[in-house]
Amino acid sequence: MKSISTIFLSLLVSFAALAQNDSPYKTSLKVDGPIILGGLGLGYLGVNMIKNKASLTTAGVLAKSPDNVNGFDRFSAGNFSKKADKDSYVPFYASFAAPIVMLLNKNEIKKAGQIVVLFTEAMAITGAMFSISAGAIQRSRPLVYGSAAPMEKRMDKDSQRSFYAGHTAATATATFFLAKVFQDFNPDSKAKHFVWAAAALVPASVGYLRLRGGQHFLSDNLIGYALGAGVGILVPQLHKKVGTNNFSL
Repeated sequence: MKSISTIFLSLLVSFAALAQNDSPYKTSLKVDGPIILGGLGLGYLGVNMIKNKASLTTAGVLAKSPDNVNGFDRFSAGNFSKKADKDSYVPFYASFAAPIVMLLNKNEIKKAGQIVVLFTEAMAITGAMFSISAGAIQRSRPLVYGSAAPMEKRMDKDSQRSFYAGHTAATATATFFLAKVFQDFNPDSKAKHFVWAAAALVPASVGYLRLRGGQHFLSDNLIGYALGAGVGILVPQLHKKVGTNNFSL
């Protein structure tokens, strides 16, 4: 018997497929359903890999030195700020309102189901990529390399998954998705340049705060930003109907 989530997803994608007239996108259950389910499944696998990561011993923490960090990232080794970490969640959570903001526009609200399917697909892909990477790659967060953070936090297994920046990636996916879909539905809108600017700035602010908080190195954030933005743009782009593949800003 199908799980409730699978049935719900089938209904959602099917509903989206019925709303394709006058939309720049094409969605289908047989294509988008497996992609979303696959992304969610890999994400679940990645989360379990993260949970099973080993903590550092006291000796392991004390052996960590900024000199062991590559020259590009060394400037942030030892960073730690509870406030910056907490503040990073404000733009992070706000970015998930992207579909709701999108549906305030009269052109998009008629295609609500389709937009939600595409957004779910984009976030599932980003979540899978991040969680598998964070679970498979051992890299201590910047806070491990200094004495500002409590020893128990430096030893915690959660502090051993710096690569790559998941908050930055997820935020970039959400905001760049919003900008891409807005442009595709409103190609002649004068507001689209401001929407793209906001899409770029919000995840950048998350990355900056994660850097200040000692959660991620600069390279972690740059990679997370690039991958997240890429998914946010490519998922809508790859669903565009034939003859609507223009990509002008």
